[in-house]
Amino acid sequence: MPIARPESRTYRLIAKIVRPLMFSVCRYEWSGAENLPTTGGFIAAANHVTELDALTFVHYLFDQGYEPRVLAKRSLFDAPVVGGVLRGTNMIPVERGSAAAAASLERAGRELGDGACVAIFPEGTLTRDPDRWPMEPKTGLARVALASKLPVVPVAQWGAERILPRYGKLPKPFGRKRVQVHAGRPVDLSDLYDRPIDATTLREAMNRVMDAITAELAVIRAEEPPARRFDLRKHPEYETRQREYPPVERP
Repeated sequence: MPIARPESRTYRLIAKIVRPLMFSVCRYEWSGAENLPTTGGFIAAANHVTELDALTFVHYLFDQGYEPRVLAKRSLFDAPVVGGVLRGTNMIPVERGSAAAAASLERAGRELGDGACVAIFPEGTLTRDPDRWPMEPKTGLARVALASKLPVVPVAQWGAERILPRYGKLPKPFGRKRVQVHAGRPVDLSDLYDRPIDATTLREAMNRVMDAITAELAVIRAEEPPARRFDLRKHPEYETRQREYPPVERP
């Protein structure tokens, strides 16, 4: 399979170090590469269970020949070491919680060229769903997709939580763990392009994307997903809760 060759030397150096480490702890099962666009930029949207699946997500895209650009808080770009890495690898700064956030996402979408993609976790944080299914998302991805008209590819992944549990501090690197990553067919949002970008349109776009991710994840897990996605707004106590996820009554 092709491996990305980004222009950034920093990106290539980090990939040279990280890829062997990931292969040493992950027994990958990759599929669905035929659903990734071959020309132009695109948005890859994945479920988010553990901090480690940011690496498995990017690794999958990189080894399919793409250059993933990950969203990061603007403040991180000013950090002494981390900031240099983010700038050197052309990651995308986002000013969270401000009107400038949508503008930065839209600009990033327009600047993408062949072989580059925006890698996004639509939920914006680790899922709080007790059974680790995708939960209700933020709307940032919809703003990028509708403004840029870039294809949105749903990506489901499962297994990284066996290496680093949700909110875990210590990984379990010994014994390569099965990690499945699958890309589905792009989500059709074309009928929404000419509609006003309001709350209704954004929610419709996100529902389609999350439904597609969940459907692909259900195949990987060989399980039936819940009828309703977990909604953090209806369980505010989960906003700060870590480690403990007792069963809740789904809405």
